[in-house]
Amino acid sequence: MFKNKFGLLAIVFLVMLGIILAACGDDAEEGTQDPAQEESEGGTEGEAENAEPVAGGTITGAMYSAPAGMFNPIFYEESYEANILSFTHESLVSQNESLEFIPGLATDWETNEDQTELTLYLEEGVKWHDGEDFTADDVVFTYKAMSDPDYVTAGGIRTAYVTPLLGYEQYVAGETDEFQGVVAVDDYTVTFKFAEPNINPLYYASFPIIPEHVFADIPVAEMPEASESRDAGAVIGTGPFKFTEMVEREQYVLERNEDYWQGAPYLESIVWRVVAQSVMTGLLESGEVDFIADPNGIPPADYETVQALGNIEIIEQPDFGYQILGFKVNHRTAEDVESGAITPENWVPNEKIADPRIRQAMAYAINREGLIEGLLYGRGAILNSPIAKQFWAYDESETTNYTYDPDMAASILDELGYVDTNDDGFREDPDGNEWVINFDYPTGNELREKSAPLIEQMLEEVGINVNLRQPKEMSAYVEDLTNDNSDWDLYLLGWSLGSADPDPTGLWGTTAAYNFSRWNNPDSEALMQQALQAPEAFDQEYRTEVYKEWQKLFSEDLPALLLYAQNSLWAYNERLQGVEALPFTMYNDPHLWWVTDAE
Repeated sequence: MFKNKFGLLAIVFLVMLGIILAACGDDAEEGTQDPAQEESEGGTEGEAENAEPVAGGTITGAMYSAPAGMFNPIFYEESYEANILSFTHESLVSQNESLEFIPGLATDWETNEDQTELTLYLEEGVKWHDGEDFTADDVVFTYKAMSDPDYVTAGGIRTAYVTPLLGYEQYVAGETDEFQGVVAVDDYTVTFKFAEPNINPLYYASFPIIPEHVFADIPVAEMPEASESRDAGAVIGTGPFKFTEMVEREQYVLERNEDYWQGAPYLESIVWRVVAQSVMTGLLESGEVDFIADPNGIPPADYETVQALGNIEIIEQPDFGYQILGFKVNHRTAEDVESGAITPENWVPNEKIADPRIRQAMAYAINREGLIEGLLYGRGAILNSPIAKQFWAYDESETTNYTYDPDMAASILDELGYVDTNDDGFREDPDGNEWVINFDYPTGNELREKSAPLIEQMLEEVGINVNLRQPKEMSAYVEDLTNDNSDWDLYLLGWSLGSADPDPTGLWGTTAAYNFSRWNNPDSEALMQQALQAPEAFDQEYRTEVYKEWQKLFSEDLPALLLYAQNSLWAYNERLQGVEALPFTMYNDPHLWWVTDAE
């Protein structure tokens, strides 16, 4: 009845029809030379490598969706906004290529004997973009704002950084005005205090800092709409570049911070342009764009074209994130959406997909390998766990690998009573009622835009009636996703994971703002907390075993199907020098970037 005709070759064929021309650049140069040889043999490149950095010049980066307009680190949500904030704001600690914590705005640190306190010693002489001194009071203010009773209601989603702090529960509930969690010992010493022994205190101290003197007189509830959070020229950080100009949804300009504490950047400015993903490669080739990095880099279909260009460097490495097909397991109530509350006991189960076996059937119906071959040209990998493969905790040995098996999908649905009772080609629910699954996705990312209709067809091949709705621009899409429009069932989204720790609570904890599936599984919650509970959790092997069990549970209950982890394909013009990428970003020490043609 539900004939399977959607194999790997069909996907590859359908996708390539639309993008084959972009992948077939100069055939004479494709695959003829080792990229490493290109680096060593090119005269201009060799000269640049031996040259000294020169001050001056501008570079242009491209992103395919416009930032939503939130440039306050404690409230931003999107990687497009992070493209600005990565250059303007800084944290007390950073990470190196081995994911070890290294000094940032803090020069050194120490913990007390029972791991309940972390004391950091701050850089002296650091200036905010407006010339004011950076001090420990700014650190206290940042974390106090994220602990404020109005923070979540105002749209804040970074509570994972503050929930372990001493006295957080009482402070966020409004039961006390005393903020105990972060304390300024003096102008350049700050202590983080935790309610329980903390196994990874530096993670909680790694959030970007905002200036107290700028926001002190603005209530937390009003911060998201304040010009200091949104307007070029009013956004103040300590980073190497200042956000000075913007033509909203078109262009964003960052200018050199002459007083940067690590020395004035070589570059005069960095200009971000918002361009369609389909024309990015052409702009890179013509020199109108100098680099393409986060959130998705160059399209995989264009890899060979870009590789054949003589003036472009490509950085390819596994992405620190993944793309998902999310299942709206529960919905929030209209009252909770209105108030901004995330209250699991009020959630309403989504009966259309509440049974995890339904979600499992859908997973078997989707040809993930085909998506990787057809959309990513093989430059990606299937994941069966929502923990990044780069982490020691990644373990899919006991997870369910949902291989493409439409017969299995059909069998599960048959057993559950979802059968076609009226011969229209689609299954009805066990009560004989029409069973239609709403499917939403955003614009901007070509891979997601191409994935959505392919996934719709795969699900329909096993008799699931899918209502693929018109895509929305990302900022509107995220707003609806957050507000839990009650008729959403399936959604597409990509996550760039934090690199500090494998703890998945920030995305999959029951009350996490990013838990868009509204997954509420007590066993999951218990395991995630167990993996952080001292003293046992000081032992990494112990945490590994707990996360192994959690990953198995996730794959069985399946609040989302992990479609794939795309390889990061970052590209930049060889006129740009000083790029030293990290496993999770290309934007490492941009104050040391310089261009060979600076005047």
